Amino acid sequence: ARHLQNAQPQAAAPAAAAPSQPAAPAQTQNEYISAALPEQPTAKPAPVATPAAAEGTYTDTPVSSMRKVIARRLSESLFTAPHFYLTMEILMDKAMETRVKLNELSPVKLSFNDMVIKACAVALKQHPAINSSWLGDRIRQNKVVNIGVAVAVDEGLLVPVVRNADGKGMAQIATEVKELAGKAKSKKLQPAEWEGSTFTISNLGMFGIDEFTAIINPPDACILAVGGIKQTAVVKNGELAIGNIMKVTLSCDHRVVDGATGAAFLQTVKALLEDPMRMLI
Repeated sequence: ARHLQNAQPQAAAPAAAAPSQPAAPAQTQNEYISAALPEQPTAKPAPVATPAAAEGTYTDTPVSSMRKVIARRLSESLFTAPHFYLTMEILMDKAMETRVKLNELSPVKLSFNDMVIKACAVALKQHPAINSSWLGDRIRQNKVVNIGVAVAVDEGLLVPVVRNADGKGMAQIATEVKELAGKAKSKKLQPAEWEGSTFTISNLGMFGIDEFTAIINPPDACILAVGGIKQTAVVKNGELAIGNIMKVTLSCDHRVVDGATGAAFLQTVKALLEDPMRMLI
């Protein structure tokens, strides 16, 4: 299922960017949200053959501006960027225990997606090649970690951005994601809240999806597809036991990222989620 799905908006929490901080990377408009802006004139597409069907056996729905942008930009991404995919299983037992303890103290309830965002933010600082952009004649390695979070809305998908996510705690990330998701669903997102992602996360675990692949959100080099947590038989300390497994799949642009680089990034994400205390230090 190669479509960038739910998760949470790619909104940028009001970035408390200090003047001394590097500016967010110049990028093309977010492929989903730029539907809100006027489209640039393009060559007229070739007519699409309409299958013959008996009258009254179908309903035609006009394509919305947002859906046109999604169709055009994801097609460009899939057929321009050479995608490859890396899947890894993560044992979430300690993450589940940590989340329960943190939610007893946190003013805002943390989701597993908030923990994934934080783990990716920390891992991106350790693996800057993943936090890069393909710009045609050069590769830009971004110094800021701005994580886009895909959010399903009525007409398609919006991707709000959590800016400087590496410097924020999970409670702050959770607060921003909830605010941005609410704005996305109510169509109140501002351009500054969807532009400038350097990495994207799409989570369909809440829909019962075990694993899937997502199309890269250009000009990002990678996107992480997150599945649900499922009880599975695992070997612990040499004995068979029940473990809570979550599968993640990293889609990579091979023009920017090689297999070993993507694998090293996933190993770090896995290590952080399997021992969440490392993210709290």
